[in-house]
Amino acid sequence: MAHRLAALISALPLTCAGMAFTSTARHPAGIADVADVGHRGASAYAPENTLASFREAKSRGADYFELDVQQTKDQEPIIMHDTTLSRTTNAETVYPGRSPWRVRDFTLAQTKRLDAGSWFSARFRDERVPTLTETLREMEGSDMKLMLEIKSPSMYPGLATRVAERLRAEPDWLLPGRLVVQSFDWASMEQFHRMMPSVPTAVIGTPTVQQLPAIAKYAGYVNPRQDTVTAAYVRQVHAHHMKVFAWVADNRATMRRLIDDRVDGIVSNRPEAVPR
Repeated sequence: MAHRLAALISALPLTCAGMAFTSTARHPAGIADVADVGHRGASAYAPENTLASFREAKSRGADYFELDVQQTKDQEPIIMHDTTLSRTTNAETVYPGRSPWRVRDFTLAQTKRLDAGSWFSARFRDERVPTLTETLREMEGSDMKLMLEIKSPSMYPGLATRVAERLRAEPDWLLPGRLVVQSFDWASMEQFHRMMPSVPTAVIGTPTVQQLPAIAKYAGYVNPRQDTVTAAYVRQVHAHHMKVFAWVADNRATMRRLIDDRVDGIVSNRPEAVPR
C-alpha cells in the first residue's frame, strides 16, 4: 500500500505539468510541425511589406515571412500589396495630380520618394518601399523562409519572369525548403512551375476536391482563407501530397481550430502568437 501511494505521489508533478501544458492552449500532438508565417512581415507591429516588418517577423521567431510583389512602370519588382499606392504611402501628397496612384504608373525612382511607414506610426517615418532584390539581400543572412506572392500578374506582363530572374541572382533563396511562390492566379503558378520547377508553388484559395489532381501536377501547396478550412478538406489536400497554409489568423481560438484541422502552416499578422 505504501509503495503504491509513493508511486502515485511521484506521478503528481507529471500530471500537473500535463495540465499546465494543456491550459496554455498548446497542441498535444504535431504542433511543432505547424509553421508560422508573418503576413506581410509582422504587420501587426510594423508597416506591412517593408524591411522593418520583415525584420520584426524575424525578431518574433517567425518561420516564414510573406510578401507581395508587383511591378513599377520601368518594370522593377517591388514589394507592395495594393495595386495602388494610396493606402500605405504618402503618394497622394507627393504626387497630388496622379490619381488613382496605380503602382504600374510610377517608376522605381518615383516610388522611392514615398514614405511607406508614417501611415502606420511616426516611429517608421521615411520607411521606403523595398524592391524584391533589396528584400532578398536584406533577409538573406537570416534563417527565415520566404513565401512570395506574385500579385495580379495579369496587370504586369513579364512579372513572373522578372521574379524568377531576381531569385536566380540570389541563389541562397533557391536552397531546398527555403522558398514558396504563390498566387491567386493559378495559371501563373503553372507557368512559374515550368520556369523554375525546383521552386515549390502554391495556389491561393480553396480549389474544389475535383480540381486537386490537376493542381497537384504543378503545385505543392494549397493556401486557403482560414474560414474555408475544414479537417476533411485538409485530408483531401494531403491525400494529393500537398500542404495547407491557412490565412489570416490572429486569435488563438482560430489558430487552435486550424491546428486541430491539421494544417501545415498558419499565416498571421502576429506570427509569434501561433502556438508552438
